[in-house]
This record gives sequence, structure tokens and C-alpha cells, in this order.
Amino acid sequence: MFENKVVLVTGGATGIGSATCKRLSSLGAKVVVNYSKSYLEAQDTYKQLTNSGLLYQADIRHEHQVKEMISSCIQRFGRLDYLVNNAGITHQLAMDDFDGATEEIWNKLWDVNVKGTFYCIKAAVPYLKKGTDSAIVNVGSIAGITGLGSSIPYAVTKSAVHGLTKSLAYSLAPDIRINSIAPGAVDTRWWEGNEEKMKALAGNIQLKRISTPEDIAETICYTLLQKSLTGQIITVDNGQTM
Repeated sequence: MFENKVVLVTGGATGIGSATCKRLSSLGAKVVVNYSKSYLEAQDTYKQLTNSGLLYQADIRHEHQVKEMISSCIQRFGRLDYLVNNAGITHQLAMDDFDGATEEIWNKLWDVNVKGTFYCIKAAVPYLKKGTDSAIVNVGSIAGITGLGSSIPYAVTKSAVHGLTKSLAYSLAPDIRINSIAPGAVDTRWWEGNEEKMKALAGNIQLKRISTPEDIAETICYTLLQKSLTGQIITVDNGQTM
């Protein structure tokens, strides 16, 4: 499916990002595994890749680091076909704790979840446009749809990711397709120590299960290849938001 294709996955060290890197590589892709701080986890993910790839440290909050990462990808492989903007952060905070939603927390989440995503797209677009079947997938969240999540800043920034996706679908057409995946509850390290909160937020899930990172990775891979999709927010939540 992805033979001879080059894919950059941000936040590729753990969870959804790690599962996506491994799945893409197993399908033939050459994967750039981006990470910011989780070196050991990123190294472990990289070692499990089926094909040769690239392990690259960059903090997407800083545009110059993003540009250097894209340049390294081009120098290594000579092309970039797909971009998966998975890197994101959260902050556990009661939804009615307004005082806890400090300027520092707002800026931190906005800089990574929204601006960092845009920086990656901005740097990648000139190279993606050179391809014949280029696509971007942004990882949003059902929090960006329902407004209910691990905190107000998180829900708002994920809503912004969805809005960014729709705006860029106009800007990038017809050369590049761009979509968002909006996962519901996913069993990742984000919820360590907060499992009960995850279950409460998940509510009455129709399929009586929590998604695995591999579930979301499969949807990301499908969305990258689907030529009829752009500007869509694709919910993957086991019926959580029905």
C-alpha cells in the first residue's frame, strides 16, 4: 500500500503515534519517527520498524526545528508523500476549574496542538505538492466536537485543529488532501492514574470497549489513502458520541 512512500509522523514515540509508525512501516512506508522528549520510547518504536526510516528529535512548538526536520527528511529520502500530525499534549483539569486554566497552560497547549500542527503543515506543503497523491492527517479528538475532555484548554485546542483542517482543505485542494481523525477514549499513557476519569468521560459506549492505539492507526492509514476524502472530521469512538 505504501511502498516507496515517505511518511512523517509527529509524536511517534508512544501511543497512537507509535502504533501508526509501526503500521505504516509494515505496509511498506519509510517512516520518519518524530519525538520531542521521549527518546527511549521513540528508539523502541524505531527499532520495531519493518523498513528503513529516520528517527528525529524536534519540538514542533519551534518553527525552525520543524523546518530542519523536514529538510533532514528530504535529504535522507528525497521526497515526502504523507504527513501525520499526531503530536499533542493535554492537561488534566476539572472542566469547571477556571482558575486552574492559567495563561501558562493555555499557551503550552495552544503552541503544541495548534501552532505546532500548522508549522509542520507549512514546512511540508512545498514537498507534498511535488507528489501525485499527497495527504495530511491531523489527530484531533472528540473533545473538539463535544467540548468535553481532559480540560477546557484541551477541548478548545482540539476544536481548533478541526477548524484548521477544514480551512486548509480549501487552501490545499486539489493538490493535497487533509483530514482529521477524532478519537474517543483511547487506552494510552495519557490516562495512567486517571482511568476512572477516562471511563466517566467515555460514558455509555455502544460497543462496550475502549479503542486501542492500533485501532486509530488503522484509520489513519486508510484516510491517507482514500482519494475521495478531504476536509473531513472522522470520528472513531466506538459509538461514544452517538
